[in-house]
Amino acid sequence: MSKEPGVRKMFDAIAHRYDLMNRVMTMGQDQRWRKFVVKTAGDPGDGWTLDLATGTGDIAALMTATHPAAKVMGGDFSLNMLTEAKKRFTDRRIVWHACDANRLPFGDGTFYSVTFGYLLRNVDDAGRVLREVCRVLRPGGRVVCLDTTPPAKNILYPFVRGYLRYGIPALGRLIADDEAAYSYLTGSTMEFYKAEELAALFAESGFTDVGYRKFMCGTIGVHWGQKP
Repeated sequence: MSKEPGVRKMFDAIAHRYDLMNRVMTMGQDQRWRKFVVKTAGDPGDGWTLDLATGTGDIAALMTATHPAAKVMGGDFSLNMLTEAKKRFTDRRIVWHACDANRLPFGDGTFYSVTFGYLLRNVDDAGRVLREVCRVLRPGGRVVCLDTTPPAKNILYPFVRGYLRYGIPALGRLIADDEAAYSYLTGSTMEFYKAEELAALFAESGFTDVGYRKFMCGTIGVHWGQKP
C-alpha cells in the first residue's frame, strides 16, 4: 500500500509549525545546509530551476536571492505547504506549482537544476522519482538532494539515536502539537538509505559525477549528480 497519501496528509497538518520545528530540531543549522544546496546546484543564469518538495519555500527563496536572474519554481504535493510558502515569500519572483514528484507535469529537458529537501524518504519509489527528475533536467543539468541519512554506528550513535527516537518526537509534541508526525519522520530516517547506498541509486537512475557530504553528526546528507 502506498504511504504517500498519508505523508501528504501529515505535511498538510504540520505546515503551520514546519519552519519553527526545523529551526529547533536542527539547532538552527538547516539554513546552512540549504545554502550549500543552492551553491552546489550552480548558477542557472536566466534559465528555469525547480525546487521540488519545496515545503514552505526556503530553498526556492534562497535560489532567487542568490541568482536574481533565474526563473524559480517551487513545487509540492502538499497544498497547505504551498499556501505557507506563498505567505512567507510574497515579494519573491517564484512560481508555485502543485505537483507529484512521481509524475512531473513538465517537458523533457526543462530545467537547469532541480533541488529538493526531505523528499526521497517520503516516497514509495525513490528510484522512480530520480529518473523523473533526470527526465526534466536539461543535459548537463544538476540535481541536489538534501535529506536525512541513518547515523553511523560509532561512539556518538547512542546519543544520536536517542535524540532521533525520543528528542524530536517530544519537540513535535511541544511545538507542533503532533508527536506522531515527528515520530514518523525520525523513524523514516533510521530506515532510509545509507549515504553511499543513495549515491549508488543516483548513479543507477542516470546521473554522473555523483557525490555527497554529511552534516549534523552524520544524520543529514546532501547528494548531487549531473545529467549526461
